[in-house]
Amino acid sequence: MKLIRTEDAVGHVLCQDITQIIRGVTKDAVFRKGHVVTEEDIPVLLSVGKEHLYVWENDDTMLHENEAAQVLYSMCKGNHMHGSDVKEGKIELIADADGVLKINRERLLAVNNFEQMMIASRHGDTMVKVGDKLAGTRIIPLVIEKEKMEAASKVGNDQPIFNILPYKKKKVGIVTTGSEVFKGRIKDTFGPVIKDKLAEFPTEVLGQTYVDDEKAHITEAILAFIEQGADMVVCTGGMSVDPDDCTPGAIANTGARVVSYGAPVLPGAMMMLAYYEKDGKTIPVMGAMFLLGYYADGRPVMGLPGCVMYAKATIFDLVLPRAMADDIMTREDICRLGEGGLCLNCDVCTYPNCGFGK
Repeated sequence: MKLIRTEDAVGHVLCQDITQIIRGVTKDAVFRKGHVVTEEDIPVLLSVGKEHLYVWENDDTMLHENEAAQVLYSMCKGNHMHGSDVKEGKIELIADADGVLKINRERLLAVNNFEQMMIASRHGDTMVKVGDKLAGTRIIPLVIEKEKMEAASKVGNDQPIFNILPYKKKKVGIVTTGSEVFKGRIKDTFGPVIKDKLAEFPTEVLGQTYVDDEKAHITEAILAFIEQGADMVVCTGGMSVDPDDCTPGAIANTGARVVSYGAPVLPGAMMMLAYYEKDGKTIPVMGAMFLLGYYADGRPVMGLPGCVMYAKATIFDLVLPRAMADDIMTREDICRLGEGGLCLNCDVCTYPNCGFGK
């Protein structure tokens, strides 16, 4: 491209969009890249502050910003997403499915570490819905060397930077423990909360079983739901360190493999997670204080802290979407939740549009 005076641009091809901004009215291109400038266009171009223009000169070693944006988009696009039209050198990625956004963070960092190009995205490992904006791409200058874009494309073994893991429909059983509820001394207020949260995902609640604090009875209730075909069993109650709280041991007695007990998240520190494996596949099992464990080829098994009953956003809200998307979490994943894992208990809760869990 070359720089010329606007008055001398008649007959030349624009190599950039010319944007007009009127506060509160519009921000859009009055002329698109590729437009051939006419005599009538000159006053309009001058009115938007363009006294000089970049016009296109063919050069096989360079890429225009729109072409470079397409290269960046090809690096980014994974499953269940599409790109917007190119506008002012930018392409946005849009979600085509409800699920969890996964990011190849190493490749994202590597590409952004190249000069003159950028990819900006929302946080990974978070919920997205159909139509949500996931990321945007562009180069910084109007043109860039083809060689540089080719080098950036080779970073990361051609694996897409972004993917969406869509939610899978799951059958869920709820096991409510505690003699006070089992014997009718108090009304269960935990179950309705769990059902409301599960209803936000494609789930089928098989039922809710009430048991006392006997470890063997809790284990039997969990296994009974598994035999009914439950993909996940949620246990509420009995997960603290009190003598009568036996749910962690009961979950372990099902044969579930425990990976972590506790999480660096408030609310939700008393978290426990395990995987139950049967007939060659793992079945998620949740316990009230978040028992976390897994088999390498299995599905996540989550448990629920007592704070889920009364707090607006907790560890359960961070991990449940990943379980619904069959996104296996490791102990390192849990530990990473420490940064951003402190809920500020705002007077008006805006979760998930806040920093909690990010």
